[in-house]
Amino acid sequence: MNRIPLIMAGVLATVIASLFGLVLIPDMQFDQMQPKEIMAADGSTAMYPLPLDDFREAPGKEVYRSMGCVYCHSQQVRPEGFGADIDRGWGQRRSVPRDYVLQQPPYLGTMRTGPDLANIGVRQPSDEWHLLHLYDPQITSPGSVMPPFKFLFETTVGKEPNPPLGSPAIRLPESYASDPTWIVPDERAISLVAYLKTLSQKYDVEDVQ
Repeated sequence: MNRIPLIMAGVLATVIASLFGLVLIPDMQFDQMQPKEIMAADGSTAMYPLPLDDFREAPGKEVYRSMGCVYCHSQQVRPEGFGADIDRGWGQRRSVPRDYVLQQPPYLGTMRTGPDLANIGVRQPSDEWHLLHLYDPQITSPGSVMPPFKFLFETTVGKEPNPPLGSPAIRLPESYASDPTWIVPDERAISLVAYLKTLSQKYDVEDVQ
C-alpha cells in the first residue's frame, strides 16, 4: 500500500498546526495588546510603553541597527532560574510581551557578546557616560571587547571647542588623554544615546506572574 500521501498529509498537518500555534495565534494576541496606564512605586501613573519620538529616539534606533549593535547585545531579560540576568542587574524583572508592543521590529538579539540592554536607560541614565562609552568603551568599562566608535565624534586637543547647539563638548579623563582633549558627538551619536535611554523595563506590569 502506498503510504506517501498519508505521510505527506501528516507533514502538512504538522506544518499548519505549528504555523497557527507558534506564529499566527501569538501574533493575533500580540496585536491586541496596547500600551496601558501603569502605577509606579511612588504612586504616580504613567503610560507604558511610550512611542519613540521622531526627533532623536526613532533615528537613534536606526543608528543602533546600522551600527550592528543588535549582533552583540540582546534586549530581553530572562526570568529567574533561566540565567543570571536579574542577579547581574540587567533588569528588575523578566521581560514580557507588553515591553515590545510599540517596537517594530523589536531587537531581541541573538547573542550576548556584551551585556543585555533591555534596561540600560535605567542602569545608565547619564548622557556623558554613554558618549564616553561610545567613543572608547575602555574609558567607562575597562576590559570591554566592544570596539570604539570614534568616527562618531570630532576630537579637539587643547582649547575647549564651541560645539553646535545641542551637541555637548566632553573632556576626556586625564588618565586617558594627558593633554586636554575634548570630544563632540555628531548627530548619530546623540540620537543613539537618546534611543538607548528609552530602553527601560522598570515598571511592574500584571503580565509578570
